[in-house]
Amino acid sequence: MLSQRMQEALNRQVLMEAQSSQAYLAMGSWADIQPGLKGVTKFFFKHSDEERMHMLKLIHYINERGGFAIVPALAQPVLTFVSLKKAFEELFAHEVKVSEGINELVDISLQEKDYATHNFLQWYVNEQIEEERLARECNDKLELIGDDKSGLYLFDRDIMTMEQY
Repeated sequence: MLSQRMQEALNRQVLMEAQSSQAYLAMGSWADIQPGLKGVTKFFFKHSDEERMHMLKLIHYINERGGFAIVPALAQPVLTFVSLKKAFEELFAHEVKVSEGINELVDISLQEKDYATHNFLQWYVNEQIEEERLARECNDKLELIGDDKSGLYLFDRDIMTMEQY
């Protein structure tokens, strides 16, 4: 059984995951109308789907543990970006914020001696390590590329293979 405090904290994370999904969906839509960014478009849409899956996993967990998962209202995400580099900086900022939320949940689960939730959250802790690494790697590559269009072409071509290690 979830405590009220734990349920509320998990529902805040549901909101955070939903906001990330919407933000990445908006990034994908923006990338889709940019010339030559089909790989980046697929990347953002895939990450939107992953964040939604993270949200659903939380919803199921809350409900399975006797709580009530709240489907949140969402604010309009940023729709346009001045550059691809700025979009990826936003992606990294989202991932850091999500990691902070997960860390807060882990802390609450330990304070509440809710070891089942603590165990459940370890998947998210590991997932966030990967998400931050990938976002940082993308930003590092875009920093190296600068304004080089051939570098951007290679980045777009290779982005879907970057997460395979």
